[in-house]
Amino acid sequence: MGKLEAEISNTLEERNSKASLQRKLKPRHLTMMAIGGAIGTGLFVSSGSTISTAGPGGALAAYILVGIMVYFVMNSLGELSAFLPVPGAFDVYASKYIDPALGFALGWNYWYTTAITVPADLVASTLIMKYWFPDSPSILWSALFLGLLLMLNVLSVKAYGESEYWFAGIKVISIIVFLVIGVAMIFGIMGGHSVGFSNFTHGDAPFNGGLVSIFSVVLIAGFAFQGTEVIATAAGETENPSKNVPKAIRSIFWRILIFYVLTIFVIGLIIPYTDPNLLKSGVQNVSISPFTLVLQRAGLAFAASVMNAVLLTSVLSAANSAMYASSRMLWALAKEGKAPRIFARLNRKGIPMLALCTTAIIGLASFLASLFGNGSVFIWLVNASALTGFIKWFGIAVSHYRFRKAYVAQGRDLNELPFKAKWYPLGPVITLLFFVVFIFGQTLFSGHQISWAEIIATYIGLPIFLLLWIGYKIIKKTKIVPLMECDFERKE
Repeated sequence: MGKLEAEISNTLEERNSKASLQRKLKPRHLTMMAIGGAIGTGLFVSSGSTISTAGPGGALAAYILVGIMVYFVMNSLGELSAFLPVPGAFDVYASKYIDPALGFALGWNYWYTTAITVPADLVASTLIMKYWFPDSPSILWSALFLGLLLMLNVLSVKAYGESEYWFAGIKVISIIVFLVIGVAMIFGIMGGHSVGFSNFTHGDAPFNGGLVSIFSVVLIAGFAFQGTEVIATAAGETENPSKNVPKAIRSIFWRILIFYVLTIFVIGLIIPYTDPNLLKSGVQNVSISPFTLVLQRAGLAFAASVMNAVLLTSVLSAANSAMYASSRMLWALAKEGKAPRIFARLNRKGIPMLALCTTAIIGLASFLASLFGNGSVFIWLVNASALTGFIKWFGIAVSHYRFRKAYVAQGRDLNELPFKAKWYPLGPVITLLFFVVFIFGQTLFSGHQISWAEIIATYIGLPIFLLLWIGYKIIKKTKIVPLMECDFERKE
């Protein structure tokens, strides 16, 4: 075990050396990156799928349930990342406080979930472009935007943080404007007549399919919240992380949850869940975001087109954030010797170029949309990303549980923690329960017939994760780290 601890310690020293990534991100960058990473495709595009499948009430319930889970995950992550701010944090926490084999599997799982988010966002961008160019080939827009993302990520990390700051600002302003217009439509101030709550009682609304419908869309809701944990990935490039990471954790979650819940509620009131323009998994090409539909119904054709342009920048911003996080995770894995060392190379701007290009290659999966249809491929990619995202949250919860147990067992003062998570140990326990219910309930209680292609695309990440975990444990003969041997050395 002494050799293992020495290797981990050396890794941390290498990560924070002058030759490593640069701490150029400021507090405002960190906060807006988390907001920008989470508010994107999941809200602007896939929210239509949750409403059409589960009805407005079912969609709202799914987002609230996942939101509760994310609240506890972010609390756990805040305690971990404020205490130990390192790039590729997820595998380090599990390696130090649970088992290096689990850390290995979680590290690669995080790389995969962020990498697969890139093509999901690219497909979403083609759906948005279809609003203006309905007959254009999907592969054209996927290739164009993939090249744009790669170019943006070649910039310095400070330039990246600055661009994400302004992109996230556009998202927040757009959602606020949308909510104001939506509320005005509900009460008849805009759109010619009062919408009221009629769509919540339309057909089988508000719960189309009852409780089963909530499970059938929970992965899509989970995908919508992916990205908030980018704070931990960016902590290694943030000024004074012990102070700024807790500040970002406290400020972003409630904003995101309020944005999601209010937005889904407004969309569900204005647009019937039976509207054929809402995204459905079995539809080959669906091109209209619920946001754009609402503005069209308000009689604001020009505003709808402007909103579509805003949605495009927002989706590309989310993809940009995913590409950043994925490349940093692959770099961190290479620095630890858990990926080929070549991925640990940095250019003179501190950018891991090979790791970045490898992540961009995963974006080519978006080209499948030209073969199978935008709607189907988008749902496949969303489900695949969401399931591995739940695995990532599982890892955070277990790591936090063990971290706190070891911290107390070694007689340390909890008041010395830069950020102390609320509701411990209830928070990690609830997260783990939600993980089990969401992962298995989504298939067992799904309200629609699932094809083998959809099952494989959705669940491929789970056996890969288990194979990586068990395989590394057998090959390296790792053991669970005893509580009294957990390393709490801090480096920033």
